[in-house]
Order: sequence, then structure tokens, then C-alpha cells
Amino acid sequence: MGKHILEEASRCLQCKKPKCSKACPVGTPVNTAIRLLMANKIQDAGALLFENNPLSVVCSLICPHEKFCEGHCILNKKSTPVQWSDIEHYISSYFLDRLQGDSFKTEEQKDRIAIVGSGPAGLTVAFILAIHGYRITIFESKDRVGGVLQYGIPDFRLPKSIIDKLHKALLRLGVKIRPNMLIGPVVTLDDLLKDGYKAVFIGTGVWNPKPLRLPGETMGHVHYAINYLKNPDVCDLGYRVAVIGSGNVAMDVARTALRKGSEVTILYHRGEEDMSATRYEYDYARMDGVDFEFFVAPVAIVDNAVHCRSTRKVTDEDGKVRLEQIEGSDRFFPADSVVIATGQAPRGNLKGLEIGKSGLVITDDVGRTTNEAVFASGDVVTGAKTVVEAVERSKMSAQAIMEYVEDLSKPS
Repeated sequence: MGKHILEEASRCLQCKKPKCSKACPVGTPVNTAIRLLMANKIQDAGALLFENNPLSVVCSLICPHEKFCEGHCILNKKSTPVQWSDIEHYISSYFLDRLQGDSFKTEEQKDRIAIVGSGPAGLTVAFILAIHGYRITIFESKDRVGGVLQYGIPDFRLPKSIIDKLHKALLRLGVKIRPNMLIGPVVTLDDLLKDGYKAVFIGTGVWNPKPLRLPGETMGHVHYAINYLKNPDVCDLGYRVAVIGSGNVAMDVARTALRKGSEVTILYHRGEEDMSATRYEYDYARMDGVDFEFFVAPVAIVDNAVHCRSTRKVTDEDGKVRLEQIEGSDRFFPADSVVIATGQAPRGNLKGLEIGKSGLVITDDVGRTTNEAVFASGDVVTGAKTVVEAVERSKMSAQAIMEYVEDLSKPS
């Protein structure tokens, strides 16, 4: 075991009421896992973390720990928090590599459940239902599992080898995977239910970019962030790249393009304090060499440039702060390519479910849709959130699915 891991684990104070766990959206049992690790029971620690959060190995790398567990460690008051992310990654990786079909005691195989989409939500539900004995088939529209983990997060943040671990773990648990299978246009949700699946879970994420509808947005040197991140190598962005946006996806695009040899500037129509990216991602983007221009609103995209106009905050008589463009401040920001990173929406290919105005699937608090046999959670319900937040809601959906299927089998 790495010396660093042992040293960090030994720093844990084993608080009776751990604030780290309370701050975690899925209540990760940090102190218990550390205690098991220090007692040379790493497999037990891994099982504990996996059952609580099947994507623990992913969250250990990309979760905003400074906002959740580590940000609430009591050691923050006098020194630095226990680096739980490093410990969690060590334990979770060790456990996944050794996960077998009989790692969890299950009853005889239960009913068949279909999972549509294999992003964070779909993977979470698939793992939970599989270890409870359900026969799971995942229908994935792309050639590999993982959804946004595979196609939306750069390798330097989340190595694809981690997704491979999850893929192998699914297979060892008996999960069937049908890649390149888009449910909706040809095979429908009704088809799945007619074929004997007792319930269907929708975790298809948000894959349609939200356009800005700027003049020039269809030009050849313009790209949408979600499309670029799927495979950055197919895009020749050139030397000067302008990224429009302020979220974590914009940071991912900028840092990826920088690693491909481009000079990158993020343009944002508000101020630094208004950015939706986490402070951690923003700081790392700056450290990598990404430039930022604030209070700059794109007006149009032209050949080799973005037509911009300066903005400013104005306080109304009633005290409300609004943003206004400054007339006469127009300029052209040079750019060989422009990447728009201002959000995503669902595809809208699933029929028979109630959909909100934003295109998101309407559910109750645990993921029940307007079709009693169909459940949904993750980004397709909430819009883009963190992985751990998707896990939180998906755990509730998995429980609701099990309760629904078990009720079906009860004598009337």
C-alpha cells in the first residue's frame, strides 16, 4: 500500500459525527471505510464504498471534494483536510479489480430490467439492480459504455481505463450490454416492455448542444463543446481558439484544446464571480494557461473572429442588478476556431413520456415517470449535474424500481 495513502488514512480523527459524510450527497461512510482499511480489511472497505456508491472510483477523481467531503473535514480548521479522494480511489480501484459475480450474495435471478443509457445514472442503477439479482440489459446508443464519463470528460481528468474497469465489472456481474442501440426511433419503450422487461430505466443524459443562435454559428470553424469533447482529435481547431461559456464543460474544452497545441481564451459576458464552473476547475484552467476575458458578449461569428461587445452590470432603481451591453464598444476577437459551451439538452427521441418545456423528462422525487413501468434520473431529468448528484437520485430510482417489480409479483 502506498505510503501516502497510509499517512493520510492515519490522519483521520474518526469523528463520531463525521461532517465529511454528512456533506456528501450520497453520505459516503468515510470514517468506517478508513477504519476498515487501517485494519487490513481493504476488500470490506471496497465493498462498503461500492454498495453505497457504485461509481465511487469515478467520484474519487472528478467529484468537487472541496465542496463536499474534504471541504467539511474538521482538520480544515487547523491544517489541511484528510485527502479522502486519494484514499477512496485506492480502495475503490482495488475492489473493482477483484469484483466477481459472487462478490455479493444474491438470491436466484429475478426479473428482467432494461437500462437505456450507460452514463452515471444508468451505470448506478445497473450495478445496484445486478447485485440484487435482477437480470439487466443496458442499451447504449454509442459503441462504449460510460456516457458523459466516456465521451464528455477529458482523459486527463478521468482516464478511460477507469471506465474499462466499470465495463468489466458489469460483465462479471452478468449484465448484458447492447452497444450502438438507440432506443426510440426503431425499438421503442413499448417494445422493451412487450419483450418481458418488467421495468425500464431511462438515463440517457443530455447530448444535444444548446445553440446561441448567433449569426455565423453554422460556419465551418464553429463547434459545440459536447461534440468536440466526444473526440477532440477529429477537430483541427488551429492556433487561436475562443471558447464561449463559463461552466466546467467550458473549462474541459479549453484545457483539452490547450493540450492539443492551441492558444485558448474563454469569453464570458459576466464577471469572474458569476462563473458557474467550480473554483477548482477555474483555478486549474488558469494554471494550465487558459486566458479569460470577462464582460465580453459575443454578437456574431465571422471568418477568423468573434464579433464582441463589452457589457457591464447596472443597478436599477429597485436595487436589481442587470447586465447591459455598452454601445460603441464593438470589437473583433481573433479566433481560428470557436467552441460554444453554453449547455446541453436531451435528444427528445423517447416517446410516451411527459416532457417538460426544457426537454427534460418529468418525474417524481424518486424517478417515477408518467408511465408506471418507466423510471428516469440523472441529467435527462435534472439537467447537467455532478456525477455524485446523479448517483444520489439514481439510488432512489433503483430502490423504487425494485419496489415496483416486487409489487407486480405479489398475488392480487
